[in-house]
Amino acid sequence: MKKIISFSIVLLSIVQLGLSQDFEFKASDIEIAYEKFILPNGLTLLVHEDHKAPIAAVNVWYHVGSKNEKPGKSGFAHLFEHLMFNGSENYNKDYFQALESIGGTDLNGTTNNDRTNYFQNVPVSALDQVLFLESDRMGHLLGAIDQERLDEQRGVVQNEKRQGENQPYGMQWDYLTKAMYPKGHPYSWTVIGEMEDLNAASLEDVQEWFKAYYGAANAVVAVAGDINPDEVYQKVLNYFGDIPAGPTIERQEVNIPIHNGDTYQVYQDRVPETRVLFAWNTPEFGAKEDLHFDLISSVLSSGKNSRLYKKFVYEDQTASSAVAFQASSEIASNFVTYLNVKPGQDADKLKTELEAEINKFIANGPTEQELKRVKAAYFSGFIKGLERIGGFGGVSDILASNATYHGDAAYYKTQLKFIEEATAEDLKNTAKKWLTRGKHILVCNPFPEFTVEKTTVDRSKLPELGPQKNSRFPELQRAELSNGLDIVLAKRTGVPTVVMSLIVDAGYKTDYLSSPGSAALAMNLLDEGTKSMSSLQINEKLQLLGASLSTFSNQDLSNVDMTTLKQSFNSSLDLFADVILNPIFPESEFSRLRAEQINNIKREKSQPFSMALRVMNKYMYGENHPYSNPYTGTGYEETVEKLTREDAVKFYDTWIKPNNATILVTGDIDMNDLKPMLQKAFGKWKKGAVPSVSFEAPQTNSKNTLYLMNRPESEQSIIIAGHLTEKYGGLSEVAMDQMVSIIGGDFTSRINMNLREDKHWSYGAGGLVLGSKEERPFIVYTSVQTDKTAESVTEIRKEVSEFVSTRPATMEEVEKVKTNQVLKLPGQWETNSSVNASVRNMIRYNLPDDYYQNYDKNVRELSVEDVRKVSKQVIKPEAVNWFMVGDRAKIASKLDQLGFDNIIEIDADGKPIVPAVKTDTEIKN
Repeated sequence: MKKIISFSIVLLSIVQLGLSQDFEFKASDIEIAYEKFILPNGLTLLVHEDHKAPIAAVNVWYHVGSKNEKPGKSGFAHLFEHLMFNGSENYNKDYFQALESIGGTDLNGTTNNDRTNYFQNVPVSALDQVLFLESDRMGHLLGAIDQERLDEQRGVVQNEKRQGENQPYGMQWDYLTKAMYPKGHPYSWTVIGEMEDLNAASLEDVQEWFKAYYGAANAVVAVAGDINPDEVYQKVLNYFGDIPAGPTIERQEVNIPIHNGDTYQVYQDRVPETRVLFAWNTPEFGAKEDLHFDLISSVLSSGKNSRLYKKFVYEDQTASSAVAFQASSEIASNFVTYLNVKPGQDADKLKTELEAEINKFIANGPTEQELKRVKAAYFSGFIKGLERIGGFGGVSDILASNATYHGDAAYYKTQLKFIEEATAEDLKNTAKKWLTRGKHILVCNPFPEFTVEKTTVDRSKLPELGPQKNSRFPELQRAELSNGLDIVLAKRTGVPTVVMSLIVDAGYKTDYLSSPGSAALAMNLLDEGTKSMSSLQINEKLQLLGASLSTFSNQDLSNVDMTTLKQSFNSSLDLFADVILNPIFPESEFSRLRAEQINNIKREKSQPFSMALRVMNKYMYGENHPYSNPYTGTGYEETVEKLTREDAVKFYDTWIKPNNATILVTGDIDMNDLKPMLQKAFGKWKKGAVPSVSFEAPQTNSKNTLYLMNRPESEQSIIIAGHLTEKYGGLSEVAMDQMVSIIGGDFTSRINMNLREDKHWSYGAGGLVLGSKEERPFIVYTSVQTDKTAESVTEIRKEVSEFVSTRPATMEEVEKVKTNQVLKLPGQWETNSSVNASVRNMIRYNLPDDYYQNYDKNVRELSVEDVRKVSKQVIKPEAVNWFMVGDRAKIASKLDQLGFDNIIEIDADGKPIVPAVKTDTEIKN
């Protein structure tokens, strides 16, 4: 039955943590209030109250993963996770369909070696429906699974496997898994499994797996949000209480293989750089030494001051990335570190140098300053996760994972204590103990008795939705400094973080007046040193403040973003202003970042989707248009190579001015306090003239043209189809949002249901209108198995054409997406960062301040006629152009049969390859 333990201490607000001036964190200051219940059938229930938003997170964890599979049955835990989304006996429809209709967000399911979990955030009014659905698939699933569904999801999973392996370094974890664990070890096969094992999965396997592992006693349900624990207990008892406990499961003991001596393995992949990787077997998840490795990995590769980044990326500039992490699992873990070697560098030399850096750490351990910095970053990251009730790293996730893995939802306190108490000597000893062993280079009490409870649940229908609560979007407050700098404040109380952004009217469009890649490089260089601080000093101060800072651009805006903790806001603002007002654009940093940007371009030209995104704008807008450069903003190798430090300074002097910018702050602060602080920080910043970017009509006449990019040996083809539509505000944006959801925006959209769920040719397909102030691309996109490329083009054409002819949006579809849009709004604005993003959107498109207060009303008032009207405004089947990345030798023979007006083969920079592809005969020749 009932409640067995209750923690009355609430999660301390960050303001109450009593931190010293040096921001030293203590594990004892962090407490997550929760109540724990054990149902008579053995189900564990954890409940956490959080009333900041009218939403609830439901997180269900089953203590079963790939390590419970039998030899020859690899991938089955993950395949079963997919099957549980396809309907149960009393709700025999797609699970995503149900959650989209009630405003579900942060919705997904995942599988790893040790557990399977399902999670979602919903309005509190929908809590009963979610509990019904989760309990129905826990206790009433098998009658809904047939051979057709098994085959469908088998195809989806196999496409997911292909998609992963089609990415650069996609086979890395497969090789590591087999190298680190001997045959027969529970971790000696990958979670996604082998193709032949997936093909062998039968309905009998499904039934036995469900009966063996999906009983109530093998599950933890965590519920967090705007709820009452006792009420939640009664609901969970009602919905889950009649589900059998399931058979007793014998837990596998810690099993850490001994790697006798170094092993060496080489493989080839389609990648732009060599990667040198080391991996060691290390202690199990949650052990003290496991936490030590989290800190060790941060010392080695977290931030610009980390050892590996500083040496290889920053100083020597021989590697483009330096990574170290502890891959923790329940019965054994791996410590992994690798370098991506820049082209032209000696990989063997870097392998030797990487080994020397590891040995240096083993011999000397970290410095006290390094230890202090990484501890601060660890605690800061944990605290920031507590702002969210659901999703990865949120409160419900923390409670459920600790209860599942450690039998104690509060075990996180033990882990935090391990972090707090770790000394430099501890880390040195842990490294010496485990990292001097061989590495791979690439790379009991009697069982309890359980009973079931009678239930009054009527499973012939879904429970009725409870009363709906309105979404809460903060009212905006505005002010202006004397130099023209606009201030926008979105005040939110009771939240431990503050997010601030400098939003400048610039972005990639300004490259039209300079050179492709200029905006991206200049903004990337902005935080690389001020008149008083070097790049490394900036990074160290950010970590000590528990803050993060980023500089970036999109098509229309350039941005400086900072997220910090409330109690360190004053010091963070000083650093924020220093970066914006006093950049020095060091020549050494410029050269390093220019080389990194060129390397990023090469990576983009090796990754299927980014290959298409780089060339798409050129053919949609025409050569002489502000949006015609690569959508990624990185430019071209030859243009970036010619950029100088003076170009970055010129970008700053031209565009970064107070009268061309807005400061946006989201957090628990008053305008009466904020404005004087901003006046002090930015008041002396001088205004100045700013040029304008002229937008002429796009100069392109092509339609029904296929632009083909050859990527030999690709297992999948990337397809993007689209055309330009009207600029922002030129049509009903609210209606267009719902139209996009129906055709390609939601999981249950027409295109995704066709190519993924019905045909299972793809892991995912969709459509959207890309963001920009002027004319915007409407695109449909997918990644499909190579042998279904031509057939997928035909299906996309059919879906797009019929949407504005024989099969327009239906009343049922419109009502579904409208309801989903309104109901998910509360969860959409849970964090300050998400609110900040919405306000940034309002600033970008000059939306009224009450836009989101009225958004749900405007959505509710939409009619099916409104959606059909905007569909005909946006979707022009006759104007569609196509962009495809795939293995030309395997797909070209069918392309000429698809009725394209023209087929043009282009290279990775979008330049035509002569002769163009036109006929099947020419293709073969």
